[in-house]
Amino acid sequence: MQGPLSSLKVLDFSTLLPGPFASLLLADMGAEVLRIESPTRMDLVRVLPPHDEGVSASHAYLNRNKRGMALDLKQPAAVDVVKRLVEEYDIVLEQFRPGVMDKLGVGYAALKAINPRLIYVSITGYGQTGPYKDRAGHDLNYLAIAGLASYTGRRDSGPLPLGIQAADIAGGSLHGVMGLLAAVIHRQQTGEGQQVDISMTDCAFSLHAMAGAGYLACGVEPQMENQVLNGGSFYDYYRTRDGRWFSVGSLEPQFMQQFCAAIGRPDLAARGLHHQPDVQQALKQEIQVEFEKRDFAEWREIFAALDACVEPLLPLSEAVEHPHIQARELVVEVPREGKAGQRQIACPIKFSAGLPAPRHIGVPVGAHSVEVLQGLGYSGEQIAELKAAKVIR
Repeated sequence: MQGPLSSLKVLDFSTLLPGPFASLLLADMGAEVLRIESPTRMDLVRVLPPHDEGVSASHAYLNRNKRGMALDLKQPAAVDVVKRLVEEYDIVLEQFRPGVMDKLGVGYAALKAINPRLIYVSITGYGQTGPYKDRAGHDLNYLAIAGLASYTGRRDSGPLPLGIQAADIAGGSLHGVMGLLAAVIHRQQTGEGQQVDISMTDCAFSLHAMAGAGYLACGVEPQMENQVLNGGSFYDYYRTRDGRWFSVGSLEPQFMQQFCAAIGRPDLAARGLHHQPDVQQALKQEIQVEFEKRDFAEWREIFAALDACVEPLLPLSEAVEHPHIQARELVVEVPREGKAGQRQIACPIKFSAGLPAPRHIGVPVGAHSVEVLQGLGYSGEQIAELKAAKVIR
């Protein structure tokens, strides 16, 4: 089985999380991804803990199904290799600051001259233009400047650092894949390649799907705990008697009626329809009082029998074992050479035709350098010279 993207060949120059997560999705769906890394400068993800038998679990996951080549792009011979690669690898994914790839001689203009059908996806913090284009940043910074952090948190304790990298993944990775595939469709129709400019801040800004619409159209400024969906209503988390938590999202009347009956307070149901802040805060307090009368396990048994948009908050160890997660086959065992397989999160996109089984976890730096050069027609002597000059590893 090849997968729906088996016709795509991608050169991935990205590092850390956004680009590698994007190319992981592409590789899982069948694309041939060749990861190009520096032989001297280690990608931080390779050394991030925890480690499984000496290999970073994050790296092993993010680089699943990809081949790996180590090239010192500061050397002209390495640039020559890239130029030969783009004759057949007609999609490039990179994550350097604007202008870096141009200085190395492998920017969009230089590679497009070799292959006019080239699709060149650039993922950066702030995009290829604008006053912040050369500025450093991380996920927390992009969420802050895009305004998302301003109404994510509690009034009395302030903004919350999210447990996931929302700007990196929802902003960079997912929009990067969408832009790439849109460019592929455009190329199929016109024969033209193009550069795709993905700014993690831009894409994070676009996630203001509801609050942003309200502000721009009506002038309503979102703030912490003043929106229906950010803690400003009973739509929230509640602590049980034994210190665990439940999520309550019973917004529609039919769900609210079930929920209030289940906690023994059917009289509260009508209040869910009133969005005045004082009414909602008082309602939350009364719901919290009821939750504190029972332990987590008791509430879980009660709500398991109802369809009321109420679910337990699970730690990852329990989420992995949840019957729905298991039924959806979201955990997969991935082969690794000479050792037992490693459990990883599976590709979440389901196709009726299926997907190819995972082939291997992330490989060591430069694992396929010689194989790739041989495929390009380099002789054994030429490869030995590139090794000696430390162009490859």
